[in-house]
Amino acid sequence: MAIKFQYNKTYLQRLKKQLAVREKALPTLKNKEAALRSEVKKAKESAEAFDQKLEKQLQAYQHAIALWDEFDNELVRIEDVELSVKKIAGVKTPVLEEVKFSIKEFSLFNRPNWYLDGISIVKQLAQTAIEREVFFQKMQLLDHARKKTTQKVNLYEKVQIPGFEEAILKIKRYLEDEENLSKAAQKIVKNRLENSEASV
Repeated sequence: MAIKFQYNKTYLQRLKKQLAVREKALPTLKNKEAALRSEVKKAKESAEAFDQKLEKQLQAYQHAIALWDEFDNELVRIEDVELSVKKIAGVKTPVLEEVKFSIKEFSLFNRPNWYLDGISIVKQLAQTAIEREVFFQKMQLLDHARKKTTQKVNLYEKVQIPGFEEAILKIKRYLEDEENLSKAAQKIVKNRLENSEASV
């Protein structure tokens, strides 16, 4: 990255400040990246665990699949999903607080006796599926933030910090050369004055 600058002390100070800001921020960004990487891994493991739990629950009820044809699908409804927000390494992530269900009224006398168990099973399956979805969302948010943080770390570490260091070095060399030329010019003028005074 070519950093635009001018060969003067003002720009030298400005670049030094910008370099200091990036050097100070880099360790914090690296720590954030490591924390996000760890949290992404945890969220992914949790989401996969809910995947497996849901699969096991579905398999456990496969033997009664014929009974589910009799079950009224409109009996259980998800009324509300309450989420809260938890910040992890500066990233807002969802946390499942509660899933609220509404049960449509039905007559126990006109329905098979396993209906209450069926309602419980449907609620469990829905709860697990929602928990799984929340963890997948959490994982995606954290992974997106991790990628952005990694990009910023790379930008600072591989592009901006070396660019500022190079620009500072160029300005210093230029100012040193300018100072040396000025001193040399002063010496020449001084020698000429001394020579002209000696000849008079």
